[in-house]
Amino acid sequence: MIQLQNNSKTDAAWNQLYDRLETDGLLSETKNRKVEKLFRLAYLKWAAAIALICISVTTLIFTTNQDKADKDNLLTLQNKKGAVTLVTTLEDGSIVYLADDAQLNYPSHFEENIREVFLSGNALFEISGNKERPFLIDTKEVRVEVLGTSFYIKDDTNTTFELAVKHGKVKVIHKEKGSEKIVEAGQTVRLLSDKLSVTPTENENLFNLYTQKIQFKDEPLGNILHVVNKKLNSTKLQTTPELSKRPLTVTFSNNSPEKVAQLICLALDLTYEERNEVILISEMN
Repeated sequence: MIQLQNNSKTDAAWNQLYDRLETDGLLSETKNRKVEKLFRLAYLKWAAAIALICISVTTLIFTTNQDKADKDNLLTLQNKKGAVTLVTTLEDGSIVYLADDAQLNYPSHFEENIREVFLSGNALFEISGNKERPFLIDTKEVRVEVLGTSFYIKDDTNTTFELAVKHGKVKVIHKEKGSEKIVEAGQTVRLLSDKLSVTPTENENLFNLYTQKIQFKDEPLGNILHVVNKKLNSTKLQTTPELSKRPLTVTFSNNSPEKVAQLICLALDLTYEERNEVILISEMN
């Protein structure tokens, strides 16, 4: 409706000027036709330009909204500054240890042929192997392609990008330059002056810093036990299928299997018993 009103006002302005020129005898019949044609041509060009602008703005708005919609579809795991490591298990069984002041954006369900997450800050990853579905990690400057391995990433605002591989190997790609490096177990890659540089890992204890003290927030009990059992050499923790889905918020600090079981049972009002190096957590009778 607004566009029709503006067009009517424009037509009236052209007609008023044309009538004045004709009344003053400043236009001959031939000139009248030429001026009229000129006026109409100018008007059409103006209208086309406005239409083009409208199309461009509409496209920009659609693209921006689409990008926002894609981002809104991702789940966000945010760890507070100064907090202990925040742990979660992704849909495919991969485990992410998120350092303080770090953020992970990930889908609730991965696509059939690819697993992709977005990281801001530092984290330790233990990726479930799947050659048919490579695991991708996007950071601000670097893209990491993984098949199945364990490694940590430093990508906070105070240091340069750094990735160290504990098991397996990964491909690291510089987004802007397009350069890439293959990093294997025992190696560390850094982004220095926009160049990827691979060197032997100097401090293997850095991996342990992520697992010494860990916390879970509303994480299913089955996922928590999966993470804890990876650190245990002998005694393992188990629970029933019904309880494995129960959410729990808890913090562990190098606790023994028995202490872990006690903390879980205290929080969820459960009980446990040990049989042949297996601690079974179950409902109270």
